[in-house]
Amino acid sequence: MANVVLYGTRHCGYCRRARGLLNELGIEYEDIPVDHNPELRKTMEELTGGYTVPQILINEKPIGGSDDLFALHESGKLQELLSNKS
Repeated sequence: MANVVLYGTRHCGYCRRARGLLNELGIEYEDIPVDHNPELRKTMEELTGGYTVPQILINEKPIGGSDDLFALHESGKLQELLSNKS
């Protein structure tokens, strides 16, 4: 099973949209809230290079945010990433 991590906030519409797709597809993921937590946000930025939320990693590789997740899904590449554990 792929390791999926989503850094986000509770009130972000893009975060809710990304969570919704992951849930709809039955993809298990670790949801890390960075609301009011500068240390977690800094960790997110260091791991992903991004400072907006959500930031999503699949198998420790940053894929971007909600729009990127949907683009991967629509292109069929999301399943490929989830299947590739290297």
